[in-house]
Amino acid sequence: MSDPRLGVTVTHRRYVPYSHAHYAGNLVDGAYALGLFGDVATEVCIRTDGDEGLFASYSDVQFRAPMKAGDVLEVTATVTRVGTRSRTIDFAARVVCRGRPDKGESAAEVCDPPIVAVTATGTVVVPPAA
Repeated sequence: MSDPRLGVTVTHRRYVPYSHAHYAGNLVDGAYALGLFGDVATEVCIRTDGDEGLFASYSDVQFRAPMKAGDVLEVTATVTRVGTRSRTIDFAARVVCRGRPDKGESAAEVCDPPIVAVTATGTVVVPPAA
C-alpha cells in the first residue's frame, strides 16, 4: 500500500525585492533559493506530519539560471520518499515573472514558460510518530 504522503506537493510564490540584489545586474545569490526551499519544506512537514520538522541535508543542488531582483519565484517541494522519520523532497525554484527595467521603471513580464533557476533534493526529519 502506498504512503499517502508520497507525492504531496507544496508551492509558494515570492517577489524578490531589489534590496536582495547582491551582484551586478541585480543578480540574487543562490542561497536566496535555499532559504525559500527551507520555508516550503517546513509547510510540507506540517502538512504530512503535523510538525515543522528539521532540514537535515541536501544531496544535490543545481543552479541552472540566474535569479534577479524584480523576479517572482515559484518554489515547489514534492515528497519523493517516506522513511520512518525522514522524508526526501525534490525542490524547484522557477522564475514566473521578471522585472524589465529596460522597458520602464516598473515594467515586468510573465515568463512563459517559467525559467527553472534552481533545483535540489533534500532530506528533512520529523519526530517519531506518537
